[in-house]
Order: sequence, then C-alpha cells, then structure tokens
Amino acid sequence: MTEQLADHYRQIIQEIGEDPDREGLRDTPKRAAKAMQFLNRGYFQSLEEIVNGAVFESDTDEMVLIKDIELYSICEHHLLPFTGKCHIAYMPRGKVLGLSKFARIVDMYARRMQIQENLTRQIAEAVQQVTDARGVAVVIEAHHLCMMMRGVEKQNSSMTSSVMLGAFRESQSTRQEFLTLVHGR
Repeated sequence: MTEQLADHYRQIIQEIGEDPDREGLRDTPKRAAKAMQFLNRGYFQSLEEIVNGAVFESDTDEMVLIKDIELYSICEHHLLPFTGKCHIAYMPRGKVLGLSKFARIVDMYARRMQIQENLTRQIAEAVQQVTDARGVAVVIEAHHLCMMMRGVEKQNSSMTSSVMLGAFRESQSTRQEFLTLVHGR
C-alpha cells in the first residue's frame, strides 16, 4: 500500500508544478505515504484492542474527569490537520477504565479522517460502551488548519464541540459541574 500511495503523492507533486526528481523532493512521496498511514492508523485499531481488558470493579460513583488529552486529526474536507485537546468525564456504575485507555481511545478515533463533531461523539459513545457509565461528557477544543491556512485564514479561531450522554445530558447541575471543572470557573 505504501508504494501505491507514494506513486499518488509523486503525481500530486507533479500536478502542482514541482519536480518530484529534484533533490529535496526525491524521497518525499515515500515519506508522505508513510506519514499518511501513520496519521490514519486508527482505521486499523479496534476499541477492544485499545481497552485490552483494563476495566476494573470500583465503588466510585462520583464524576471522574480526565483533562487536556492532546489530539491530532485530519479534516475529511481538506485533508488538513486539526489539533487540540479533549476533556472526558464519566460517572462510573461499578466499573472504571484504566487512565491511559482514555488517551488511547482519543487517539484511535482522532487518527481517522473526519470532522470534529463526529470525533466528539465517537469518543463519548466508546467510553459509554466500555464502562456502562451513568453518564459521559466529552468536550473537544481544537484549531483547524483548513480555517487558518486557506480560505478565510483566521489564525486565532478555534472550535469547541461537546457531547453529553446519560446523567450529563439529563442533569443541569452535573453538566455544570463538568464544565466548571474543565474551564476552571
């Protein structure tokens, strides 16, 4: 697959008016192909593989919050990156998830071409599925290069998306506690 992808990158370089045989670009098609595969490795991972049984019995029933999980993804509309941070909270119902698994879940879905709104929902639903929590909340804050480098070229713009499931959707006070903890107000 890398060889075929590299051939496509070589064609793209030619189509934009560059010489893919010049010294600085000679190996670029291969490097770009490997990078694209790495940046989209989430297609080859599964939730079961990522979690790897790291769900543990617990009497904890109060909110658990994991903040500032870095994320890097590719916008499906322009194939340009968006980067940001993800905040996840859940209200356990007898089971907790190993801490590192939250970052792995974020990475698995972020490493697929998509839009931020869908990424937010995928993460929330995955945490819900794995933990059977009473509620799950996810907020993503990201900067999109498609907004910054092309089109309107707005350097200071960012996008925030959220998904609230279960107790976070049903209870205003639970949702407010989460948002206060995330934003420190």
